[in-house]
Order: sequence, then C-alpha cells, then structure tokens
Amino acid sequence: MTAPPSISYSITVRLELPAAGTGVGQLSAAVEQAGGMVTALDVTASGSERLRMDVTCAASSTEHADTIVHALRQVPGVSVHKVSDRTFLMHLGGTIEMASKHPIRNRDDLSMVYTPGVARICRAIVDNPEDVRRLTVKRNAVAVVTDGSAVLGLGNIGPAAALPVMEGKAALFKRFADIDAWPLCLDTQDVDEIVRTVAAVAPGFAGINLEDISAPRCFEVERRLRDQLDIPVFHDDQHGTAIVVLAALTNAPRVVGKALADVRIVMVGAGAAGTAVLRLLLHAGASSETGEVTMVDLEGVVHRDRPGLGPDLRWVAEHTNFEGRTGSLRDAMRGADVFIGLSAPRLIDAADVATMAARPVVFALANPEPEIDPTEARRHAAVVATGRSDHPNQINNVLAFPGVFRGLLDAQSRTITLDALQAAAEAIAQVVTDDELNASYVVPSVFHPDVHDLVAEAVTTAAQGGR
Repeated sequence: MTAPPSISYSITVRLELPAAGTGVGQLSAAVEQAGGMVTALDVTASGSERLRMDVTCAASSTEHADTIVHALRQVPGVSVHKVSDRTFLMHLGGTIEMASKHPIRNRDDLSMVYTPGVARICRAIVDNPEDVRRLTVKRNAVAVVTDGSAVLGLGNIGPAAALPVMEGKAALFKRFADIDAWPLCLDTQDVDEIVRTVAAVAPGFAGINLEDISAPRCFEVERRLRDQLDIPVFHDDQHGTAIVVLAALTNAPRVVGKALADVRIVMVGAGAAGTAVLRLLLHAGASSETGEVTMVDLEGVVHRDRPGLGPDLRWVAEHTNFEGRTGSLRDAMRGADVFIGLSAPRLIDAADVATMAARPVVFALANPEPEIDPTEARRHAAVVATGRSDHPNQINNVLAFPGVFRGLLDAQSRTITLDALQAAAEAIAQVVTDDELNASYVVPSVFHPDVHDLVAEAVTTAAQGGR
C-alpha cells in the first residue's frame, strides 16, 4: 500500500512560468497526478511575461518528491530553479539553542553573571548544597540521554545519528512544559559506562530522561541509575508509553460500555515498552476476578509452565494469565476485549479481530507500521488506536513526558513512582470530557491547552504524597 503524502516529506520548489495562461492550474494538476499534495502556492516575483513562484507540496518519500519535481519540469513553459526539503531546512544548525536569561550589556552585568560575583553563589552552594536548585539552572534542567541503540523506526544508528531526535525531544520539553533539556548522546553501549557517565553528569540536572536505549540493557541502566541518583530517572520508551496507553485504555472501554477492571486484555510484545505498560496496567487495576491480562511474545503465550523463562518473563508469568492459557497470539485473541500491540508489523488481520469479544478495542502501536492496518482493524473493532499521526487516537508520548517532568521538578522529587505514573494517565484521560468521548477521540491532542498543566499538577500532588 502506497503511503499517503506527509508533511515530513514536504518540499518547496522555486520555479518560473508564463504569467499568462493556465500555468498555475497545470502546476497543481501535475503535483496531484504525481500523487503529491499542494499545500501552498506563493508568488515571489512578478513581471509582464513571467512569474516566479514557490510551490510547496507534500510527498510520501524522498523518491516520491523527486517524481513530483520531475512532473513539474514537464509542465510547458516551466523552469525549475531550486528544490528545498523543508524538514532538512528546519534542522540546519540544529533545532535548539541555549539563551541567557539576563542581558550582558556592560561590565556590571558581566561581574554579576560571571566573575567575580558568581563566586558568592558558588560559596553559598558550598555552605548549603540544597541551594543548587534555587540558584542554578538545575531546578529546571533535564538530561535527555541516549546511546542511539534503539531509535524509533530506525534501530541501532548510534549517538551522532540519534542527536536530531534528542534535539527534537528537548524542543518539546521547552514547548510544552518550559523545561530546559539538553541532549546527551553517549558513544558507548556498555551498561557500566552508561551508568558511570550519567551518574557523573547528574549533579547538573534535576531529572534524567532515558531515550532509545535497547532492551534488555535499558532495564538495568534505569534500575542502577535509580538506585544511585537522588533525582528521578524516567525511561520514556517504557513509562511514557505506559502512561498514554493507560490513559487511552481508561477511556476506550467506556465507549463500548465496559470498564478497565473487567476487560480481558491480550498484549503482544514483552520488550521494554510492553513490560512497562503491563506493570502500570496491573497497578491501575486492569486484572481482577472478571478481567485478565495475557502476554504473548515471539514464542507464544507466556505462562507459568513454559520452559526457559528469564527473570522478566517469569515475573510476567506470575502476574498474568491466571487461567493458564497456552498457544499462539491468535489463540489468545479469541474472546478478548482488548488487543495491545507493542511488537512488530502485520502480526494480525481483520479475521483475528473478528474472533474477539463484541465491540473489541485494538491498540496497534508498532511504529512506523502497526500490527494491523488501522483501516482493516476498524472492520470489526469499535475503537482503534495507533502510534501514527495520520489516524485518530494517536498514542503519543508527548502527551505524557513534558507534564510528568514539570510535575516532578515542581515537587523537587527525588524519584518517580507508579502512583505518579498512574496520576499522569488519569489526568490525560480526564481531559476528554463525557461530551467529547467517542470512538475516534479517547485521548486529547498534544496541543490541547490544558493537558500538560493538568498532568503536571497531578504528578506534583502524587510526588508530594497526595495520593
């Protein structure tokens, strides 16, 4: 199936064409016939004979963009001068910068911001180490740490290639929660070295956001850093995903007249995200006498009698699948109310969804290609969510991590608990009012004016022991 045009592959083509005639209409038609989508037509210069115009359009890939440009060149009288990839233009020189909070206009300003006045601040922190939060950027600073080993949709691309993603993460921290975040891309994939490095730089930060570190190393990195540091350590691939899944799964069953505690859930994918989602769902009461969670991995259903279970899967087996189901993913899906996929593309089809309980909920969250095409899933599912932005109900971690860290920083928290994660999920879910809730709107937009503030308030309360 051909991917639809996307703003991620947006190009601007500067060209000239005859001022008279139907040239402009022919440009739009050429782009559309090539499968692209025109998003803007801007005249940049005009004469009696010729127009200079910027044509901005969306393509589905780099190769598709080349096809569109070729089609424009074929329009009679058109001369193509320059083609700009808008995404690359946005990333020229990076997407973030550091800015001073105070102008340095004269010698007095310099003497207070830097030497000799800054020495007084240093001595104050020596006398009272807790003042570092009050008198430095630490109070509002988060390190975004990666080794580039598991970048979403790209895999093990290393620290340099992962830097644009970490810059984007830092930009989102600032945009949605006014947090100063810095990318730290580590040129090592050794657990001991990662832990030592992060611990060594931690005094300059009030929180650590681990990002795109492959499983199972990410579990040990997070555990050891939480044991060593007196600031919260949050692995967004695990806990950000878990928060938004719980938020969506708080609301989705309501659409079909069910409740989280009563539904039978089948999960596929026992990696970093899947394990974190499971732990938070269980903490929130997803498994009860009438509801149950069953986990499936590459070898089938996880159950207590399955040989060769490691420590992580042993924990899963002991806390799920109380009825002792065995077999394949398809076996587990029969009669289930909810499917949650955090695994790999094209694992199930519409026929599998048809075997689920009445009005099932399907969260196909593998990215960029989900476990089932969302359109196919909707043939039988009442509610469908994905990790994609081109379908309703996007399970997007941006709903969670800015507000979570804002709340942790405001509370001057030294750790992060499952209660805080659950509070964040509940806050996200509650943004969707009863009047707004429907099958295509179970989680709010990341641009909702209230969501990040409400998450921050809920996490602050939980971190201060208010729940």
